[in-house]
Amino acid sequence: MQFIAGEYRQGHGAEHVLVNPATGNELGRYPLANDRDVDLAVAAAKDAYPAWRDATPGDRADALLALATGLQERAQELATVESQQTGKSIRLAGEFDVPGTIDNAKFFAGAARHLTGLAAGSYWPNSTSFTRREPLGVVGSIAPWNYPLQMAAWKIFPAVAAGNTIVLKTSELTPGTSLLLAEIATEVGMPPGVINVLAGDGAHCGEALVRHPDVVMTSFTGSTKVGRRIMEMAASKGARVHLELGGKAPLVVYDDADLEAAARGAVAGSIINGGQDCTAATRAIVHSSLHDQFVERVAAIMNDVVIGPPDDVTTDLGSLISTVHRDRVAAIVDRARSHGATIVCGGGIPSDWNAPETAYFQPTLIANVAPSDEVWREEIFGPVLVTTPFETDEEAIALANDTPYGLAASAWTTSTRRALDAAARIEAGCVWINEHIPIVSDMPHGGYKASGFGKDMSQFSFEEYTQVKHVLIDQTDSPRREWQDIVFTTRGTNTVSGA
Repeated sequence: MQFIAGEYRQGHGAEHVLVNPATGNELGRYPLANDRDVDLAVAAAKDAYPAWRDATPGDRADALLALATGLQERAQELATVESQQTGKSIRLAGEFDVPGTIDNAKFFAGAARHLTGLAAGSYWPNSTSFTRREPLGVVGSIAPWNYPLQMAAWKIFPAVAAGNTIVLKTSELTPGTSLLLAEIATEVGMPPGVINVLAGDGAHCGEALVRHPDVVMTSFTGSTKVGRRIMEMAASKGARVHLELGGKAPLVVYDDADLEAAARGAVAGSIINGGQDCTAATRAIVHSSLHDQFVERVAAIMNDVVIGPPDDVTTDLGSLISTVHRDRVAAIVDRARSHGATIVCGGGIPSDWNAPETAYFQPTLIANVAPSDEVWREEIFGPVLVTTPFETDEEAIALANDTPYGLAASAWTTSTRRALDAAARIEAGCVWINEHIPIVSDMPHGGYKASGFGKDMSQFSFEEYTQVKHVLIDQTDSPRREWQDIVFTTRGTNTVSGA
């Protein structure tokens, strides 16, 4: 199903089968969106734009607050659908994904009323200048499958809070909660066409959305490879882009760190959402004096992780997104093993969940990894943590930055000097100190280097979804302006009669 102009519609593409990756059971079938659906959705967003642009910030804030309330009322339904379509635990969906989305709606309801610009002032003789911050128009956004609901929120809320209308392409693997969000928005009074959601693949839907002449900006979260492709397509029509791409987050543990806190943080940060998180802790860089103890403790914690059915509240780790992705993760781990790395724990499909149709993978810790190894350099996107020791602070920072990515990182130390040094010198859009993963609506999220550019969340996100206009008002009575003498002579009688 597709959600266009305030109602569900059938797509015009090929039929797609939705599967619960934790069970292999079919969840449903639906026609994917294609370029025809993109045209319909963009037209709906374009029609809705003038009225939504002209709505007051207070009106837009009220609509987002009503949406937050609607999401809260259907929180359990949202969590259930999110868990079923992704394979993540119901605890993660119900206590992380859904509350985070509701909070995001509340934040942008408030932020909608604080789109300020430069105060009025005299910056040119005999005039007053001020700035207007205005929306862009129709935004086309592409969200990934790992956090379908939250990523939809991150794309939709700042865009509409700023006065834009939006067409969101959600992953064909996980359309459920994005469609529900759009449905709830319409039910609580959001005008039809402000939020439109398409479920389709990249080739037949995503590319058509990016290339559409009426889409003035594309926001994309996903792989660096696809992000670069989107930049190329957007550049061909001179449109702006916002990209949140891959990551390979380092977790630096200094010799003065709280070892237990670092070990627990490493496990939580590496296996959350099955490790299918661009900010997940993936490279533990641990001082040599603590390295072996760290490895031992992390392995012990990982071995206690409860793998099970996502709908069981006692389950810590559900499945990955698909059997195809599970096999990709397994192949990377197998190659590391064959190249001499030590699989300290995990490393394969859990015996209790080793079925061809299910997508489970064990929490995995790999030691004896070199910075040139694939598992060190490539984004695995699974519950896999690799470790390497370091001797000096300089070496630790160099290892942390030894990646094309720069989305997130963490440093674990009891030294204020080291904490501030790591925060300043690690090349990442977010650096946590003695923590790894918390992301809040009030603070910006975005990457350095190959992890993209631009910000999700916080007031900073409005830079992606607005444009700034300078307005100058002349305050003189004479038709003559002194600066015009540079262009033409205004002496004598070369003025309008009577002036």
